[in-house]
Amino acid sequence: MKKLLFILFAFFAFANGNSQIKKPVKWTSKTEKISDTEFNLVMIATIDAGWHMYSQFTPDGGPLPLVVTVKNQKGNFELLGKAKESAYKKEFNKDFEVDEYYFEGTATVTQKVKITNPKTSKIVVNLDFQACLNQCINDKVDLSFDIPVSVEVDQATVIQDTTKKDTTSVVKKEFKQEVVIAPNLEPKKEDKKGLWSIFFLAFLGGFAALLTPCVFPMIPMTVSFFTKQSKTPAQGKRNALIYGISIIGIYVILGLAVTAIFGADALNALSTNVWFNVIFFVLLVFFATSFLGAFEIMLPNSWANKVDRQADRGGIIGILFMALALAIVSFSCTGPIVGTLLVQAASSGGIAPIIGMLGFSSALALPFMLFAMFPGWMHSLPKSGGWLNTVKVSLGFLELALAFKFLSNADLVLQLHWFEREVFLAIWIAIFGTWGIYLLGKITLPHDSPLTHISVGRLMLALVVLSFTFYMIPGLFGAPLKLISAFPPPEEYSESPNGVGGSSAVLTSEKLPDGAEKNKHGLVLFTDYEKGLAYAKEVNKPVLLDFTGHACVNCRKMENNVWTDKNVSQILKNEVVLISLFADDKRELPKSEQHISSSTGAEIVTIGDKWTDFMITKYKTNTQPLYVLVDLEGINLNSITPTTSYDPDARLYENWLKQGIANFKK
Repeated sequence: MKKLLFILFAFFAFANGNSQIKKPVKWTSKTEKISDTEFNLVMIATIDAGWHMYSQFTPDGGPLPLVVTVKNQKGNFELLGKAKESAYKKEFNKDFEVDEYYFEGTATVTQKVKITNPKTSKIVVNLDFQACLNQCINDKVDLSFDIPVSVEVDQATVIQDTTKKDTTSVVKKEFKQEVVIAPNLEPKKEDKKGLWSIFFLAFLGGFAALLTPCVFPMIPMTVSFFTKQSKTPAQGKRNALIYGISIIGIYVILGLAVTAIFGADALNALSTNVWFNVIFFVLLVFFATSFLGAFEIMLPNSWANKVDRQADRGGIIGILFMALALAIVSFSCTGPIVGTLLVQAASSGGIAPIIGMLGFSSALALPFMLFAMFPGWMHSLPKSGGWLNTVKVSLGFLELALAFKFLSNADLVLQLHWFEREVFLAIWIAIFGTWGIYLLGKITLPHDSPLTHISVGRLMLALVVLSFTFYMIPGLFGAPLKLISAFPPPEEYSESPNGVGGSSAVLTSEKLPDGAEKNKHGLVLFTDYEKGLAYAKEVNKPVLLDFTGHACVNCRKMENNVWTDKNVSQILKNEVVLISLFADDKRELPKSEQHISSSTGAEIVTIGDKWTDFMITKYKTNTQPLYVLVDLEGINLNSITPTTSYDPDARLYENWLKQGIANFKK
């Protein structure tokens, strides 16, 4: 009887453990026929409520992006472009300090292929993805697509249910979700918040362009033109309205052209492409140098002359050419700003360039339109003068600072460590410090007017700029600088990850055990299970297994907020041996260690596969973070709560550690 009860207990314990293996993303697929040789491979993800799966366009340095790998391709078919995605969401991740692109609810991925071998009857696509809620799971699934061999197959869509066994466990067949997909997928959409931010920043850029020496003096000239040409006040207001709309139309067409030339999908990849980031850096330095007075960017004078002649024709056509003339004549001042805005908007992708140009042109056109409609307001305008060049130079300093963000992006992607946090901050401190000195009148540039005194407004701006400069200086010594956290490289990407003179300076001289390393919080840890366990036996301490991930956001939250708690930190440093096993480590195992998992049937190819399989086999879960406190034989020390996961309550985590350590000492 006791034996039977034991077997029943073990069965229910195993069943309960298996329930922890989470499958928040279920995949179905179908084949869409476009022609006898071209097909869309459509993969549809159904995502559990609250969970989100990351897009293949998620930038480096953040969560793991979706990876689409098409198998058995050689000699059978060609891929026509990159896999397309349905609409995703975009949000800034404070822990990784990058934007993350993710799906909620459902996602559709479509890969277009062209069959080159008429005998091809099946295509297999592997999807490697990450999904997160309070924990993260890294998963893979193979989807199989049947391709009709005969060209006589009816032109109707061939649909196939292909919910397959993934690489970690068998999933029950799901109800296939019907999604109507056109051969040409819609471009991905930016979330409303992101588009409003782009519009607002572009609007500020348009207002800044208005206060430059190429644009501001043209306001009274424009008002004079409409006053003289309009026979009645009503006609003057109508013409002014057409003029403003024409200005907006010209710049929006420019945004449309950028989107059409590059494509909405291609633009999304710009923020993580090394060469585009380097090109953007060079462009912005070029624009900044122009604003600082080294040279002027001019369009051919013949263009302006031809447009001016057309503007003399009068009527609506004349007004349209007047708006075009404004764009051409003011290009030396507006060009660098427009270029910078397009670079920033292009990095966001989608319709962002159009929205950016709408915001910029609205700010630029509105004053021209309003002053032309109400000429009496002209008396309230300040007079032109040297202050306009001060605005232009100030924009040059800002563009120069922004340029180094793109150079930093390229260095981060390549992991060259040529442009670490300290170098970035030193350059920004130099740029903003020089700007502040310039505003105080201690430096003059080529187009500046003689200065006998500075205005109160200029003094106030100098104080703001210099205050910001002094704010950045502690960042060289490890301060987090939360106000600008999105711009410099992350704190761990630096010469002194724990700050100059901080804990890292002390720890570097300390001899570490064989196979051990230290994280940014000064905790000794092992990433090799066998070496960590051997050291634990040597010092007779329990082992804390930390199943984590390089791209696991909640793992970082636990490390940054719970592990840094004074009491928890002391336990981790002095009373346990910490072994961190990364479930998303993509480095391949030696060929001799690659195998098929006996428990899940999955291919164990990478180091991450190895630790994921270990986690599933022994602890019946596949989520990170996962913490297990074990003795020197690998047996759980916490009987009531054998494992714990993400929980921001440091006291609960401390108590869980203390209970296990107390059991180890018995």
